[in-house]
Amino acid sequence: MLKPAPLHQGDHVAVVSLSSGTLGEAARRHQLNQGLKRLQQLGLVPVMMPNTLKGRAVLKQHPELRAADLKQAFLDPNIRGIIAAIGGDDTYRTLPFLMSDLEFKTAVRQSPKLFTGFSDTTVNHLMFYQLGLQTFYGPNFLSDLAELGPTMLPYTADTWQRYFEVSQQMVINSSPVWYDERTDFSEAALETSRVRHVEAYHYEVLRGHGVVQGQLLGGCLDSFYDLLTTTRYPDEQQVAAQFNLIPRATAWRGKILFIETSDEQPRPDLFRRMLQRIRQAKILTNVVAVIVGKPQNEHYYQEYRNILIDETTDLNLPILYNVNFGHAFPRTALPYGAQAAVDFDQATLKVLEPWFNTH
Repeated sequence: MLKPAPLHQGDHVAVVSLSSGTLGEAARRHQLNQGLKRLQQLGLVPVMMPNTLKGRAVLKQHPELRAADLKQAFLDPNIRGIIAAIGGDDTYRTLPFLMSDLEFKTAVRQSPKLFTGFSDTTVNHLMFYQLGLQTFYGPNFLSDLAELGPTMLPYTADTWQRYFEVSQQMVINSSPVWYDERTDFSEAALETSRVRHVEAYHYEVLRGHGVVQGQLLGGCLDSFYDLLTTTRYPDEQQVAAQFNLIPRATAWRGKILFIETSDEQPRPDLFRRMLQRIRQAKILTNVVAVIVGKPQNEHYYQEYRNILIDETTDLNLPILYNVNFGHAFPRTALPYGAQAAVDFDQATLKVLEPWFNTH
């Protein structure tokens, strides 16, 4: 995998709206300003791409504009990192414009850059994985930099700092606390703290012993399900297949799958169907272990836990549950394609190789 360089003070970083155009809505202006301020506090120079702030209606109708922003960010030699504005549900519509563009694919390979985001940004991560670029299933702009509280959530702020650091290995610890998702994102909520809970479970081993190693590969379970079905959009499965977005079954051999559920908080019966669908795609039957993210607000925590055990019993698949990535707050970052180790006796997670290229 091609590794990007770490971020440095003074670097220009692009913010791109690859799915929903929420960041460009007037009602979100206070969040935009908050996120810009936080990027500047990190010593970075934010760059809003030409279409990033055009709003939901325009970007819904024009996926080619979203794709153009991502391409321009890779072509611009001054931009060193790229941050997804937010997720959504139709990122797949950018694929025909990007995966058919030789100039874009060449730029990705010749100028690898840090790319971070989660949720339906899974689609972009899988695209970059196919192109050979290591990206980070981690914080985005609206959910993290634009946090309405007095500061970024400390654990998530530590994740941002890791984008500046160079280390040979990285232990990813459980957060001592977790937070509810907000229900009020209005300007009146500025400077108000989230509802905070002491973590009761930490990393929970559902099955497994000893140390299991493998390369990390995965994303949002809801996004995988949408890419593998016609449930949400009638052409999504076709587009995903056309561009080989889901790695073939043999590519999952020896991998550590990481999955988490969206803010839609899928009901347990849907969660079961999602697991069954990725098993049908021969993902669960090929991986050596599974890392599962904490459900947002701990909704369906026990139900998901029991279904995971039930649906993988015959596979005897090692599972580490309740890890701080994805839609629950706070969040870490997981590097695609990086070699990792899960110690199921100690319930620990470690990335065994550098996140960045320093040469």
